[in-house]
Amino acid sequence: MNPEEFTIALENHGIEINDKQLKQFDLYFKMLVEWNEKINLTALTAKEDVYLKHFYDSITAAFYYDFKKELHICDVGAGAGFPSIPLKICFPHLKITIIDSLNKRIGFLNHLATELEIDHVYFHHGRAEDFGSDPEYREKFDIVMARAVARMSVLSELCLPFSKNKGVFIAMKGAQAKEEIVDSKKAIKLLGGKVNNINTFILPKEDSERSIIIIDKKTKTPKKYPRKAGTPNRKPIK
Repeated sequence: MNPEEFTIALENHGIEINDKQLKQFDLYFKMLVEWNEKINLTALTAKEDVYLKHFYDSITAAFYYDFKKELHICDVGAGAGFPSIPLKICFPHLKITIIDSLNKRIGFLNHLATELEIDHVYFHHGRAEDFGSDPEYREKFDIVMARAVARMSVLSELCLPFSKNKGVFIAMKGAQAKEEIVDSKKAIKLLGGKVNNINTFILPKEDSERSIIIIDKKTKTPKKYPRKAGTPNRKPIK
């Protein structure tokens, strides 16, 4: 997917980007490739791959949820900024908080935000389990998002504690989404969530299956969750 195809594909879903935003995506791509030589950010460095599998794929969440409102998003395990930074470029009014466990990636994101000239973006180095227990971050966000981080039974414990009551958790998944939802039903309910919708589609050109899972936060997450760092992955709620 080249930049022109990228622009047209977004327009087909009602998302129009201007010249400034296109330049931001171009700079994002160049910085991603440049920094990738120093730290491991992505296995994809071809322009058409980055535009399709990182930029466009990140923005597909906006095909199924309204990001035009004033929202504060927590992006858990964003890596090189996906999905929240592409969404921020498209919807500049969004506030973004990213939590990632690798400090080198946080360094990249801070530099990226400066170069892209985007504001209201906050980057924190650490484990989601630790931040999810911190009153400063716990149940403070309108939306919690994660893309390619962990299976749903684990991800629910990492993400739902951040969501406000009546907020949402949006998980961006591949072909195993429905199977993962079945395995994580108990965890989602226990942590205060309820599956609203599973939106499945085919990523263009690549023809691979993607799912945007929207989970409503119905009740507060019990205080004992999230458990200490590493425990959700070792002992998922079953």
